[in-house]
Amino acid sequence: MQDNRSQPLGVYSPVVTPFNDDLTVNSDKLINQCKWLLSQNVGLAIFGTNSEANSLSVDEKIFLLDKLIDHGVAPDKLMPGTGCCAITDTIKLTKHAVKLGCSGVLMLPPFYYKTVDDAGLFNYFSNVIESVNDDRLRIYLYHIPPIAMVGVSLNLIETLLTKYPQHIAGIKDSSGDWSNTQRMLDENWDDFSIFAGSESFLLKTMQAGGSGCISATANINPKNIFDVYKNWQLSDAPKMQEKINAVRSIVQNYPLIPALKCIISHFHEDQNWNILRPPLTSLNHSDSKKLITELTSINFTLGTKNQ
Repeated sequence: MQDNRSQPLGVYSPVVTPFNDDLTVNSDKLINQCKWLLSQNVGLAIFGTNSEANSLSVDEKIFLLDKLIDHGVAPDKLMPGTGCCAITDTIKLTKHAVKLGCSGVLMLPPFYYKTVDDAGLFNYFSNVIESVNDDRLRIYLYHIPPIAMVGVSLNLIETLLTKYPQHIAGIKDSSGDWSNTQRMLDENWDDFSIFAGSESFLLKTMQAGGSGCISATANINPKNIFDVYKNWQLSDAPKMQEKINAVRSIVQNYPLIPALKCIISHFHEDQNWNILRPPLTSLNHSDSKKLITELTSINFTLGTKNQ
C-alpha cells in the first residue's frame, strides 16, 4: 500500500449541519464550523451521515458547496458525500464537486434496495465514473452496512480498482468491525487510502498502514484526534488513544447526531444548534444534562469557540 501519511489531513469530520428554526440550513454557522475544524487540522467530509446528509436535497448540497468555497474554504480540504439512492443525483452532485476542485468524494452505495449483489453495485459505480468522465475524479467508497444495510465487499473493491485504478482512491470503513478493516489493509492495494470510520480504531489503523479516520466526533474533539494521527509513532500514542476513546465511549451511548449537536449547543450557548431535521429529534432534557455532566467529569472541553 502506498504510504499515505504524507497527506496533510488524515482526520476528516462529517461536519454537522446547523439549521434555523424554519429547518433551512444556517450556512453562516456551517461556514464557521468548517473554518474552525480546518484550524484544528481536520478535513471536511461534509454531507456525511452525521451531517444529516440524507435529509438534504441535491440542490441544497450544491448551494452549500458553492457557499463554502465562495467564503474561503479551500476545495482541496473538502471530501463531500455524494452517494445517493438515485444514480442521476449521485452523478449530478459528483460532477459539481469535481468541477469545484474537491480533493475527493465520499460515496455511499445506493442504499434502498437491500438484495443487490456486487455486479449491481459495480454497475452503479461504473456508470457514475463513466458519466462524470473527468480525470480528476477520486472516489472514496463509504462502507457503512450497520446503517445502509448495503456494504462494499473486498471483491467489489478489487474489481473496481482493476477497472478504475485512477478513480477509486480509498474507503471509509464504518462497519465497526476491526477485522474487516484489517482485511482491507492486508490486501496492500497500491494508491488506496483506508480510513477508519471511528477514531476508536485510529491508532491501530495507522500502525497497520492506514491513512487516518473519518469520524463523527471529530466535530467536537478534533485536536486530540488529530494528535493521535500525527503522533501515532510516539511512545505515548496509546495514552493519547485512551484519551480520545474516553470521549467517544461517552458520546456513543446516545443517539450520535443529537448528541453532537447537544455538545456544540452547550459549549456555544446556542440552543439553535440542537435543531435537527425530521424525523430526527434532539436529546431530551434529562439525557442532555447527563451527557454534559459525563463529559465534564473527564474535563472535556470543545476548545476555542468557532463562532
